[in-house]
Parts: sequence; structure tokens; C-alpha cells
Amino acid sequence: MTGPRVQLREVRPDDLPVFFDHHRDAEAVRMAAFTVEDPGDREAFDAQWERILGDDAVVNRTVLYGGRVAGNVMSFEQFGEPSVGYWIGREHWGKGVATRALTAFLELVPDRPLYARIAKDNTGSLRVLEKCGFTVAREERGYASARGREIDELVLVLV
Repeated sequence: MTGPRVQLREVRPDDLPVFFDHHRDAEAVRMAAFTVEDPGDREAFDAQWERILGDDAVVNRTVLYGGRVAGNVMSFEQFGEPSVGYWIGREHWGKGVATRALTAFLELVPDRPLYARIAKDNTGSLRVLEKCGFTVAREERGYASARGREIDELVLVLV
């Protein structure tokens, strides 16, 4: 892929305001679907990141695109499964940033299987995950705070 370079680095405190802005973007929140109850609650956001950064079992990285913070990627346990998730600012969608960031991140997290969960209608994330070798393992239904209702969810696996 061409374009500015995608890099990963440790998360720094000054990355968090950018992440917060990304997590308040209405279109991104709708697409992610399974988000916090109130994306605009900065106190809850900060508390969540304090827990993330304090958990040695979570591997997290800031995604840089052209040297600027573009999002984050992390691995964690969810529903008893080793999982991965990412959030890329909408201004970087469609540029291959998520695919390149996740590809690089998967080299840091070699344990398999690794799972990812997405809203079934999130075709952008489905393409990213499939390009990185994930396949659909099953479908489930779950409550999506961003949509205020249960929706179909895909659970993908990388073996």
C-alpha cells in the first residue's frame, strides 16, 4: 500500500485527547456499535483508559499515520477469548491505515487463536479483518449501546 507510513508505538498520555475525539465521532460510534453508554463522558473515558493502561494483560499501541496519531489497537480478553480491537479516526478511513496497523500489531501478539467482534453491517472492519487473515467463526446478537438495541454481530477468528 502506498501513502504515509503507518507506525505503532506505546500509548502516551497526550494521545488520549485524540482518542477521545475519535470516540465521540457520531458516525464512528454508530459503525462500531458496541461502545460505551455515553461517548461524550470524558471522566468515564479517562477511567476506562486508566484501567487499560494499568492492565499488564492488555497489549495496546497508538497508531501513527504520517507521524500523527490516527487511532489505537489493542489485544485483551473478552468473553473468555483472547481478542483484538482497534479504533481509527474517521479522517483516516479508506486509506489502508487500519489494515496496516492491525497487520503490524498482529506481529506483536503471536498467540492464536485471536478473536475480533464487529457489528455485522460494519463492512469496513470486516474487510480489514479479512485482509489480516481473520475468518467469520460465528454470528451472535448483542446489545449495541450506540444503537440502543440488540444487533447482529460477527465473531471472527485468526488461527
